Amino acid sequence: MTNGIEGKVILITGGSTGIGAETARLLAGHGAKVAVAARRKEKLDEVVAAITAQGGEAQAYTLDVTVKAQMEAVVAAVVANFGRIDVLINNAGVMPIRAMAEVNTEEWDAMIDVNLRGTLYGIAATLPRFIAQGSGHIINVSSVAGIKVFAPGGTVYSGTKFAVSAISEGLRQEVGEKIRVTSVEPGAVESDLKFSTSGAATETVLDFYKQAIPASSVARAIAFAVEQPADVDINAIVLRPTKQEF
Repeated sequence: MTNGIEGKVILITGGSTGIGAETARLLAGHGAKVAVAARRKEKLDEVVAAITAQGGEAQAYTLDVTVKAQMEAVVAAVVANFGRIDVLINNAGVMPIRAMAEVNTEEWDAMIDVNLRGTLYGIAATLPRFIAQGSGHIINVSSVAGIKVFAPGGTVYSGTKFAVSAISEGLRQEVGEKIRVTSVEPGAVESDLKFSTSGAATETVLDFYKQAIPASSVARAIAFAVEQPADVDINAIVLRPTKQEF
């Protein structure tokens, strides 16, 4: 059913590594025009080079999702370069795991800024364009931690991901007649996300991620949502390693 992907212009935040990079490669392989955006330009260039070497079409954009003006500028640049935008994949995220009693408000702020505010800025930059063209697809990468609180240590992270899942469902109810909305909620996935943690919880997090599935598994789930006919909206996808309990 990959004809539902071919020709679509797709912007992926957090597109330099992990889920974002794997999704970019997969979708480009099915004929999408891919825009990857993240803070690390050198990593983005590697993703673009790999895609173009396989005959795909991709461009890189430096982006800090916590800066509203940068998000707006990247979306405008994607439209200028490709002529339109069809899909936004809000994938950028951070996951420092730490007990709340340690009161690390800098990490709390970072999770709110990247996971939540960054998602909202992506929606804000693309939604008016989608409404104007009468079509579009917003895919928000949440987490199983947005279904079940991951504690101790992941309380604030879970809070941001619960919010992303709630925003996805509320947005679907508001604009779902013409604009598709999908919340993708993975469990442990092999990516840089696990390295967000430092301090006492590091060993526990790394041990938990020994069961992780590859990022390509999530990429396939995202592609499944994208490739559906226009009258089919995959609202939520939950996927975990088979060994993961929660």
